Amino acid sequence: MKPLPIAQTVRRTGTWSGQAEICALDYAARFLRRKRLQTAAGTVFIIDLAQTISLDHGDALELNDGTLVEIAAADEALYKVVGPDLVRLAWHIGNRHTPCQICADHLLIQADPVIGHMLEHLGANVTAITAPFTPEGGAYGHGRTHSHEHVATAHDH
Repeated sequence: MKPLPIAQTVRRTGTWSGQAEICALDYAARFLRRKRLQTAAGTVFIIDLAQTISLDHGDALELNDGTLVEIAAADEALYKVVGPDLVRLAWHIGNRHTPCQICADHLLIQADPVIGHMLEHLGANVTAITAPFTPEGGAYGHGRTHSHEHVATAHDH
């Protein structure tokens, strides 16, 4: 049996070009280190990275045979949040460490009845939708992590 192709190289959006197969993954599935994946065209491969990373819509994986696989944000259950004070609503979402996609006239969050109820209580109109989810990255340009990262300060030395 022929071994599966392996992806050990990530090409971030804007750093690659050319033909690529598509692999659609939801937000949770785009946070990975080692996993068996399949493209829309049926190519099965193993992603095997040195550390867990968050892949973004438009990133590509380079397989050991040179094939590129573009990562696409898959449709998932979301809440579209609108209201008279989006900044205040976004603050409450962020205060609960909930990933949020910020658009000009609405916010998108993963469907969570508890957060949805809280937002409605704050005056938001919350609508269940199905769409790709590409939330904002973490502070200082870091994506999500398993836990809070410690940033060294002058007091640490």
